Amino acid sequence: MKKILLAVVLLSTVSFIGCKPGGGDDPKTVLSNFFEALSKKDIATARKLATKDSKSMIDMMEMGMNMGKDSKDNDKFNKDKMEFGEPKIEGDKATVSVKEKGTEDTQNFILKKEDGSWKVAFDKASIMSMGMEKMKNEGMNPADSLDKAMDKLKNMDMDSLKDKVNEGMQKLDSIKKAAEAKTN
Repeated sequence: MKKILLAVVLLSTVSFIGCKPGGGDDPKTVLSNFFEALSKKDIATARKLATKDSKSMIDMMEMGMNMGKDSKDNDKFNKDKMEFGEPKIEGDKATVSVKEKGTEDTQNFILKKEDGSWKVAFDKASIMSMGMEKMKNEGMNPADSLDKAMDKLKNMDMDSLKDKVNEGMQKLDSIKKAAEAKTN
């Protein structure tokens, strides 16, 4: 805990004396600060700590946070409930494992060097890669899962599929309307 506090103080001091805003020299600190920003719904700071390619995912997350009523959802980003592993750096890419305290649930997060600073890769490709890795770690073969999903689609009643698609489109439309109402 003292190390985290010291890292936050050092990062804050460096930011104030003119270092590039948002990023940092230590992937572990950047990832920790990213989670802290998300837990506080500080999307502006999260954006600064993420790669440019992460914009669309962070936009979606922001919309979800703004629409969400349950504040305990943000508890999943509480860095005090996580253990951050040491970064594995390979050139301009780093991986930091994050484990939820009290569990064996571990996820590897990807960071990339961008404009000389480490940034969290929270883009679609990185999240997809993390999901695939998670499936493999749990003994699932992503290709098998896709084959099973395709088999279900082939055997699905087309009227039922059409109803589900229409239901999904209605939900997306209501989300869009709610988002537009909040911006007006």
